Amino acid sequence: MRFIVRILANSLAIYLAAYLIPSPGVKVNGGWKIFLLAGLILTIINLFIRPILKIISLPLIIVTLGLFSVAINIFTVWLLTKILPDLSILGFWAYFWTIIIVSATNTVFDWLTKK
Repeated sequence: MRFIVRILANSLAIYLAAYLIPSPGVKVNGGWKIFLLAGLILTIINLFIRPILKIISLPLIIVTLGLFSVAINIFTVWLLTKILPDLSILGFWAYFWTIIIVSATNTVFDWLTKK
């Protein structure tokens, strides 16, 4: 159940990013199926690849007082755009605001689904 909620949260986050970030930033070619697919892929990336990246880059995260986590999050979203060609994000600020929206949406969903 939690996996499905995470997929829906990530799908909603990508939708919000595409809606809120100005035109050249985030572009999605397709309908709701692409958003669900993007949510699924991002959930899988966050479940398997992101923890490995955090362990490998732990010294950098400690030295930068956690700021390197932003680079890891941007990398995961960049990887999503490489896996899913129907999603394109252009520019650093578009990536930055996308990870802010994804993080905020996941935080809200975590808060709402706590036991």
